[in-house]
Amino acid sequence: MAYSILLAPSAERQLKACTPATQKRLVKRMKALRDNPRPQGVKKLAGEDDLYRIREGDYRIIYTIRDKELIVLVVKIGDRKEVYRS
Repeated sequence: MAYSILLAPSAERQLKACTPATQKRLVKRMKALRDNPRPQGVKKLAGEDDLYRIREGDYRIIYTIRDKELIVLVVKIGDRKEVYRS
């Protein structure tokens, strides 16, 4: 039961703005969500409906899980200092 990983257009731009080495780490981390969208260390964001975050170094990947469609939608990628700002 593998999930599909989709990136919102804004998340795709944020990923492309990272260095190639960081991109590689983030993509590897997102691919791991295919098999387990709720890995150890995942946090549900307070005050948000169905938003989760995982850490990869100083970066955070914010995503939502659609269990019925088996989709993980990445909505935001960024440095921990700025990713939670609207």
